[in-house]
Amino acid sequence: MSAGGEAGGGGGEPRIDQAWYDSSTYFDGDTEHLLDLDSPFQRYRVGNVLAIASPAPDDRVVDLGCGWGTFEWVLGDRVKEIVGVDFSERSIELCNARLAEEPHAAVRFLQADAGDTGLEAGAYDLVICADLFEHLYPDDSARVAREAFRLLRPGGRFSVWTPHRGHILEVLKNNRIVLKPDPSHVDYKSMARLQGLLTDAGFEIERAYYAASHLPGLRIVERALQGVVPLLRRRIAVLGRKPER
Repeated sequence: MSAGGEAGGGGGEPRIDQAWYDSSTYFDGDTEHLLDLDSPFQRYRVGNVLAIASPAPDDRVVDLGCGWGTFEWVLGDRVKEIVGVDFSERSIELCNARLAEEPHAAVRFLQADAGDTGLEAGAYDLVICADLFEHLYPDDSARVAREAFRLLRPGGRFSVWTPHRGHILEVLKNNRIVLKPDPSHVDYKSMARLQGLLTDAGFEIERAYYAASHLPGLRIVERALQGVVPLLRRRIAVLGRKPER
């Protein structure tokens, strides 16, 4: 789910880095809803991410911060190639173990920094970055946006999906009111900041919008009022395109 890099957490807090993901229970805790592609959460997540940009059958795709390999299993039979990248050794071990049980010729996994993957430049049609930017420190975020730009062919697309810090649930979590904060969410981005990261890397913004949550009752309220009530803007979705020139 994450990328390596130089920036620290600040404030004396321990750095959430590769060692943290590999030594903690991040990939071994309550993950059933993440591993089950038919769970309500994953149906919501996958559907919304692919609504930002859905790849064509001949597309080559990179999934930065692949985590448990969700988009590899979803797209493995639908694209020419998809490479899942994560800097966590534990992540790639889990993904490769599942790949051995459920082979997909178009799927491969790579343990690497999402800001410096080593993959071929200008070779890919779509880069997916779903639920990664909230795990990245500021310097890492800029590096990941630049790496996505480097990987894409001219006209290629960069799809970003991340929580909106200003949503009521995130406000409650980050103030430890009823809910607990996620320690791996080290730096939430605003809509403006996220678009700035992409444009600074060279992208043109094709689409940018807020998406409602997966909770049925709350989703109805969010869709009706998120245009005027920032507390009801659950997710940020942005699609950048690498200029043809």
